Amino acid sequence: MKLLVINGPNLNFLGIREKGIYGTEDYEYLKDLLQNKAKAEGHELEVFQSNYEGAIIDKIQEAYHTKVEGIIINPGAFTHYSYAVRDALASVEIPKIEVHISNVHKREEFRHTSVTAPACTGQIVGLGLKGYLLAMDYLTGRAQPAGF
Repeated sequence: MKLLVINGPNLNFLGIREKGIYGTEDYEYLKDLLQNKAKAEGHELEVFQSNYEGAIIDKIQEAYHTKVEGIIINPGAFTHYSYAVRDALASVEIPKIEVHISNVHKREEFRHTSVTAPACTGQIVGLGLKGYLLAMDYLTGRAQPAGF
């Protein structure tokens, strides 16, 4: 299966920023974790990060043209206000899981609203880096949501 992980602003600073919220593992650790799982399960995986909204939109649109079969996205702060990222996600008929390392619902009020989640198949929050692995399991058919 061809998968794409998109990480938004500041995710490249994992292990550096707010360690009490995001953990001590760095971005290279996250990429290796995902690539190792994909390789072990026979999937093709691209991991992409940008601090720029337009680059994220371009990557979502590129996914359509390159026949990506599943997207895992952590839009970072764009989650809460980027209707442009939301519209890009809605424009592609690809299964998409939104992931957040921290439990955004236990944090500042502005983080409680996601404008991007309604354009996604589902959302995983608050499970640390394991949320990415669970999203991959769902997209590859290794896990099913409750009630199905």
